[in-house]
Amino acid sequence: MSPNHPAHVPAGRVVDVDIYALPGQADDFHAAWRALQDAAPPLAWTPRNEGHWIALGGDVLAEVQSDHTRFSNRVIVLPKSVGEKHGLIPTTIDPPAHRPYRKLLNDGFSPARVRKLHDGIRAAAAALVEEFAPRGRCDFTHDYAQVLPIRIFMALVGLPLGDVAQIRLWAESMTRPHPPMPFEAAKAAFFDYLAPVIAARRAAPGDDLLSEIVTADIDGRHLDDAEALALCTQVLIAGVDTVVNILGFVMLHLARNPSARAALRDMDARGTMMATHELFRRFGLVTIARTVRDDIEFHGCQLKAGELVCIPTQVHGLDPAINPDPLAVDFGRSGARHSAFGSGPHMCPGQELARAEVAITIAEWLKRIPDFRLAADADTRCSGGIVGQVNRVVLEWET
Repeated sequence: MSPNHPAHVPAGRVVDVDIYALPGQADDFHAAWRALQDAAPPLAWTPRNEGHWIALGGDVLAEVQSDHTRFSNRVIVLPKSVGEKHGLIPTTIDPPAHRPYRKLLNDGFSPARVRKLHDGIRAAAAALVEEFAPRGRCDFTHDYAQVLPIRIFMALVGLPLGDVAQIRLWAESMTRPHPPMPFEAAKAAFFDYLAPVIAARRAAPGDDLLSEIVTADIDGRHLDDAEALALCTQVLIAGVDTVVNILGFVMLHLARNPSARAALRDMDARGTMMATHELFRRFGLVTIARTVRDDIEFHGCQLKAGELVCIPTQVHGLDPAINPDPLAVDFGRSGARHSAFGSGPHMCPGQELARAEVAITIAEWLKRIPDFRLAADADTRCSGGIVGQVNRVVLEWET
């Protein structure tokens, strides 16, 4: 028995797949995961990436994701040898220790705070679309998706827009299977960049999120340097990657589906915001892991302490046992369940901001460009990683 196929793993549970390069993934990231669900058991084992379990059933995934008593956050990145170097907070800390850090983020991205950003997001979205609308064409990925959410986020954390390119390089190096630079080097670069920023915000706090984080009172103390670096690095990685990529998948779908565009054009602001729930269900894209705490029996398998269980959050929303006809986008769907923002104690604190940016983008875009299509030079190949992405969405329309 090979080291990556342990004796306690039944042969019927083994699927020889690389979660970062599924068959058919380049053509359609989400259809590839849906196909794997059909071909494999709800809890499977792969010998790839040093060997690990994969939760492919929606209910199995939700259980692993939410139950920190059996499945720890200590290592959340695959393969394990890389994940053990991660160490960012609060994503690699379990309750109750993670709660003070989560409170900082929950306060920073609270619904009330995000609502105050809506007018600014709307103005920025409108200005971007109006800039290229007369041209009849844009590289949506470059001209919009990589601009709006990052512009909003960089203002929120009080960092210069000119630093975006290097921050994205480091973030991609920590979230892609074939990174442009080694994981440890990217993490060190983040720490080197943030150390003087943190010192300056402590000395002269502003009204930005990083200032709030490093000056907050946590049980009578402030974060120490190691905590501040680990938490602020996690914030920056999340802020420059996830919404950029969900926007790409959403606009690719709308470019290919006139009926979806028409339905969204007829919605008011509340309806559009509700429609984003279906879009996030359909286009979830984060693939992380949990660590088995102790030897347990779980869904008919023997799991050993220290093994990793991959939780590709997109499979929850794509499970037909949970959401019928899951590859269809149905704005009238009721009771849909998904894990695009996670669940349990580590649910994404930035979900309100993400929903707002996607909903406002849709509304402001369709006001000015009600119909559009995919351009011939678009590169719709997809790639995996901690965050899935579509390479380059180029759009055209009549002027």
